Amino acid sequence: MMYSLDSSQCRNYDLSSRREWILTNGLGGYAMGTVAGSNTRRYHGHLVVADPAPAYRLALLGGVEAYVQGDANPIGISCHQYQGAVNPEGHHTLESFSVTKTWALWRHRVAGMNVEKRLAMHRGVNACTIEYCNTGDGPIALQLRPLVQHKFYHENFRSDDAYPHVQAFPKDRTIVEHEGRTLLLRHDRAQRLPAVGWYYRFEYLRELERGLEGRDDLFCPCELRYELAPGESAVLVASLNDEVDPWTDWSEPPKDPSLASHLKDAAERFLVETPTRTSLIAGYPWFTDWGRDTMISLPGICLHTGRVEMARQIILDYAKQMNQGLIPNRFVDDGEEPEFNTVDATLWFANAAYKTLEAGWDEAFAKKAMKALQEMFKWHMQGTHYGIGVDPDDGLLKQGTEGVQLTWMDAKIGDWVVTPRHGKPVEINGLWINALRVMEWLAGKLKMDPKPYKEAANRAEGNFDAKFWKESLGYYMDTADPDDASLRPNQLIAMALPFGPAKGKRAEAALAVISRELLTPAGLRTLAPDDVKYRGRFEGPLAELDAAYHQGTVWPWLMGPYVSAMVRLTGDKVEARRLLKNAKDLLHEYGLGGIAEVYDGDKPRNAGGCPWQAWSVAEWLRAWVEDADGK
Repeated sequence: MMYSLDSSQCRNYDLSSRREWILTNGLGGYAMGTVAGSNTRRYHGHLVVADPAPAYRLALLGGVEAYVQGDANPIGISCHQYQGAVNPEGHHTLESFSVTKTWALWRHRVAGMNVEKRLAMHRGVNACTIEYCNTGDGPIALQLRPLVQHKFYHENFRSDDAYPHVQAFPKDRTIVEHEGRTLLLRHDRAQRLPAVGWYYRFEYLRELERGLEGRDDLFCPCELRYELAPGESAVLVASLNDEVDPWTDWSEPPKDPSLASHLKDAAERFLVETPTRTSLIAGYPWFTDWGRDTMISLPGICLHTGRVEMARQIILDYAKQMNQGLIPNRFVDDGEEPEFNTVDATLWFANAAYKTLEAGWDEAFAKKAMKALQEMFKWHMQGTHYGIGVDPDDGLLKQGTEGVQLTWMDAKIGDWVVTPRHGKPVEINGLWINALRVMEWLAGKLKMDPKPYKEAANRAEGNFDAKFWKESLGYYMDTADPDDASLRPNQLIAMALPFGPAKGKRAEAALAVISRELLTPAGLRTLAPDDVKYRGRFEGPLAELDAAYHQGTVWPWLMGPYVSAMVRLTGDKVEARRLLKNAKDLLHEYGLGGIAEVYDGDKPRNAGGCPWQAWSVAEWLRAWVEDADGK
């Protein structure tokens, strides 16, 4: 799919500096920035590599300063945000901007000159190609100044007399090496001038809004000059360690207006295949591969894009890292210490295995999955990390340790766990019962004894309504033992799962309350607006963001469980399609071609958090295909 902005949108800096684009390489690396051209996050850059892939990311090429010249003085067509100033103001010369999953394109018109800047991220390689093409009728001069750095992407970069450790200038190449990693700039046919040096105090507005350090310095190793006749291009290839040929495929994607095509296109950027593992990135730019996010996202990202074998491999890779019946909170590489501080990731693992087997039965995979699920069952029945275990009194799952957050509502500020949800959370027990039914089903398919899983499921399900339903409220409590009657969307998961225990008239009544109080066009509020803890705005420094994260902020991924619950309980697929068609707007209004992590609870509902969130895309796609019969 292609997403485009016209000249009036591009030249409106407030809009174009907030509309972001991304290109990914399938390794965890990416190129990312704004339509305006300025970097507004410390994560932005033309080349951010994954080395080692996919989790460790290093920002190498921050951007390129570009000037064009005809008969008069050079005019800047790039755009950089400094402290209190934008210079050059290249966004004022933009006629349009377009981005696909493969390339980004800026069309500039200035002083009678027409110039296109094209940027592509190479698939499966830590490299990008930047091409400037003279699309006008007369010759132009072009000056390019690459702005480089070597920094871990969560950090900031400062001028340093020791940077870089090595510079080399062979013909048509510039080499910048630092701390064992080599940035190679290939610039055929360029006239290279000596090093320009440091550019100081770039300002990252989105980081400053989050109360974080928002300033970087970047280093320019050389200036590159070109004389371009009409139709000629200047090509710059930036790569890690090894030389790469320029990208040449700038063809436009086929026009397909279907929502499923838009969502499938969006889903692809989260898939990574590396020499060590196959995985899903939870979100760009700052997340890696997280257990819970992966298992929630897997049906939409993998199964509904035709990647069943990839889904199997991801599930088995996580199964290998299981400890005391739990998969880790995030996938770890050799030498890293895994963390198992999540009560629901393994339960979503069971659901993902079931969905994968439904999509394509594979007996060898089924046996391996069942072995992992038996390990989960054993440890959950006897008790495992962080107080996770079955309550012998009712067969329901309890969890919780002081100072630790274990459910998906996992915000923590210092020692303060914002939503601890200790005891028996409603969606955790929906997931537990669902996992037991999956094991009962799978045991039958494999001709094993399903009795232990069936009995455990019957007992837990038989006590579910008694523990969670409150007639006086008209909905399910959010947690039991201790009781929390806050109106939250977590009960939807117990309604929406394939074997979810929340059913019948009670579930229908709860759905009606949720629809009235929590449903928005972008997703579900995490807390009812009349609750004293409700926060309707997701804004301010990081502590304020975390405090609002699950206290009213809207999460798009919850639209998936909502639609599944609605269709399951009411059969209203027309309403399901009406709600899910909002995805076309969500894909345009923050990260182009992605759906945001969160939105404000109150109007006007601004997007926030991670611009490209895997489970946001995955759940809208899954619900569209599975529940709304979307094509």
